[in-house]
Amino acid sequence: MEDILRPIYQERASQANTIGVLLIEKRQQHSAETDLFDSILLIIVKEEDQPIFVEHYTYNDQKAAMHIVTEAQLKEWMLLGNNRKIFDWLYEGIILFDRNEYIANLKKELRDFPFYGRKIKMGVEFARLIRRYMDGKTLFDDYQYLDAYNHIVHSLHHLARLTIIENGFHPEVTVWTQVKRIDPEIYKLYEELVSSEETMQKRLELLFLASEFLIHSRTQIGSSHLLSILSEREIWTFNQMMEHPEFSVYSVDLEILIEYLIEKKFISVVPIETKGKKLYQRCYKVTG
Repeated sequence: MEDILRPIYQERASQANTIGVLLIEKRQQHSAETDLFDSILLIIVKEEDQPIFVEHYTYNDQKAAMHIVTEAQLKEWMLLGNNRKIFDWLYEGIILFDRNEYIANLKKELRDFPFYGRKIKMGVEFARLIRRYMDGKTLFDDYQYLDAYNHIVHSLHHLARLTIIENGFHPEVTVWTQVKRIDPEIYKLYEELVSSEETMQKRLELLFLASEFLIHSRTQIGSSHLLSILSEREIWTFNQMMEHPEFSVYSVDLEILIEYLIEKKFISVVPIETKGKKLYQRCYKVTG
């Protein structure tokens, strides 16, 4: 298929805006990694009006997809982990064009997984974990057990991803295979939730008890990125946090994470007087 696609990627490689081209071939008959296509042509560009551009091709009985993505979009996927197949593409892809060894350096960065990048990714996963866990607990208290179950499965998934990142690895599509090897305790918890013969209510009750400890034990490392930024000044308004570029990765989960950290005494509330009688603006600072 590479020979057929060559005119397409060579045209792109000749453009100064293109910084790398990868070819990803289907490894199995029904491979979700390549979205069921025989080949994926991943073209990374510096800038483009459209951050993601996709075209599909067919040749005899084979099909291919060309994905043109900007460097900024690629970095966002790598940071937030919301396009997991991109890691497979970068790991497994054959380099067809590499301007100034951009892709080679990217692969090295993936292998080395710099600690600061890990701190941010752990923070994002921890915030998502808290959101799902709290939503699940609220639904459980309202006797909505099936909906609570759905949220708790997701919260365990975020806990698993957090643990993998903590150990210096990128979470793969097969997260639970990784976790079984890295942290059998979390794997056992997940296994008991999905395969136990107990009632749904009983399974959830047991899981909430076990999860409380596991989440608490990871609060320090899961919130270290956020707390390190907050330590840069005495007090913060919530809007100041939202305006900080490094907090944008937390998105809609920032508020619930802050409230959780207040509950756990990692952050303190600082009331500031307003013009309204007995009305105070809530500001925040790192405890201690």
